Amino acid sequence: MTAAPTRAVVVTGARGFLGRNLRAALARRSDVSVTAIDLDSPPGALEDGLARADLVFHLAGVNRPDREEDFAGNADSAAAVCAVLRRERRKPTLILSSSIQAERDNPYGRSKLAAEHVVRGYADESRAEVVVYRLKNLFGKWCQPPYNSVVATFCHSIARGLPVTMSDPANVVDLTYVDHVVDAFMTHVGAGEPGAPGFRFAAELPSTRRTLSELVELIESFRDQRTTLRLPDFSDRFVVALYATYLSHLESDAFAYDLQQRADARGVLAEFIKGGSFGQIFVSRTNPGFTRGNHYHDSKCEKFLVLEGQAVVRFRHLVTSELIEYPVSGEQFRVVDIPPGYTHSIENIGSGVLVTLFWANEILDMSRPDAHYRAVLTDNDTP
Repeated sequence: MTAAPTRAVVVTGARGFLGRNLRAALARRSDVSVTAIDLDSPPGALEDGLARADLVFHLAGVNRPDREEDFAGNADSAAAVCAVLRRERRKPTLILSSSIQAERDNPYGRSKLAAEHVVRGYADESRAEVVVYRLKNLFGKWCQPPYNSVVATFCHSIARGLPVTMSDPANVVDLTYVDHVVDAFMTHVGAGEPGAPGFRFAAELPSTRRTLSELVELIESFRDQRTTLRLPDFSDRFVVALYATYLSHLESDAFAYDLQQRADARGVLAEFIKGGSFGQIFVSRTNPGFTRGNHYHDSKCEKFLVLEGQAVVRFRHLVTSELIEYPVSGEQFRVVDIPPGYTHSIENIGSGVLVTLFWANEILDMSRPDAHYRAVLTDNDTP
């Protein structure tokens, strides 16, 4: 079998926020070889990489220098890349990471616009494919506070119980998740051949607008989830991305947390997670010979899943009094649905502890619990 051709890819700014995420995606490809360039790369590494490059991601840049004049580094670094390509007579596809600030008259924006002019000149001269991405405020894993984004700063502070400072809580930021950028970048890798020659701007990537106060409130809800157990609204893809970003900012010794346990003679029970349209999950350990349940629901529905041990789940119809039994064990991973209108119970019939996972389609509301006591077994039944 003939091996797939390998495309030579150069990534500048390879150790930056965007560079690290792109390199992780490139590493999953067997058909590319990557030259990663950053400030600590050895002399000549950029030249050697560009001399054989098929595709160049120029991500290196200056975001927050100590002096305004240092912003010139954005145009200078682009010029250095183009100078090598001219000298080597190479015409790889060149992707430039720019910013929406290029449309605004500020030092950073002017420097980004200057970098765009540099690569445009190279495209006009060489007829290479040059694509400029004017990116919005990026966020995602490996984003560094306070350097890269306000999201990283908020996530870092809230995860550590540090105070959060907002210049104006009503300020609106337009945010793009780093995975959307990487996905767009990877289309150039998968293209195989260069696209149409010349300069162009890439299509605008998805973004979400939020006020600073909305961001803080959301991130604080992620932190509080360990006690409230309430999951965010994961039907909102922005919330999915923001939650992932928050978790990436946890300190390495803070990944685990304890659940509140309620114990009695039967064993222990703990609520695990809750969600508005999802309901809730809880888990229990039941001692040998003990029974849980003996109640029915009008509307609430549940699922029982025995993870370890042996049990029997019993049902009695409220109208017909029909008795039904389902033997279950942790060896089967068999789910038992609990319909309304049946009083039900689960009894540990084994010699060891019974571990059971429960799901309910609604969060327990103690003012209206929808759990009404009625024994499943009567004096006439033989368990």
